[in-house]
Amino acid sequence: MTERIKIVEGDITELQVDAIVNAANNDLILGAGVAGAIAKKGGPSIQAECDRIGAIKVGEAAITKGGKLKADWVIHAAAMRIGENATETAIRAATNSALALARDKRLRTVAFPALGAGIAGFPLEECAKIMLKETLDFFIVNEYPETVVFCLWGAEARKVWEGVWGRRK
Repeated sequence: MTERIKIVEGDITELQVDAIVNAANNDLILGAGVAGAIAKKGGPSIQAECDRIGAIKVGEAAITKGGKLKADWVIHAAAMRIGENATETAIRAATNSALALARDKRLRTVAFPALGAGIAGFPLEECAKIMLKETLDFFIVNEYPETVVFCLWGAEARKVWEGVWGRRK
């Protein structure tokens, strides 16, 4: 099961996967951070789809096409409200909601950023513990997604995640 998880450093918008996960706010407004990069590289069609979907609850996820991105899909996982910090409960629920959407669409490869650990202010190491545990638990009873890539921005963030991953036993 552990071979189904990969930890990489880089720009999530450049990954060749079936879907990338957006660290979204519940209003699905693509502003800064990962969402801003998705909007810039993916083009205005992604925000237009988000506008048609409208607001979702914190902890939920929605899916749009990937626009001009290499990924065919963007899963918008709402771990926060605009102007508020992310919580453990929200990160746990948003991770599971995103994984469930990937399962339902039978997506083979999905890439996640560290939900809530950027502008939403959640501690990176705690985020890693939550997201890795939720993904491993999800894999126990689900065939899809086949592979989850955690794509971290910067060597320091990648090292934190690798450290948590290495201590999981």
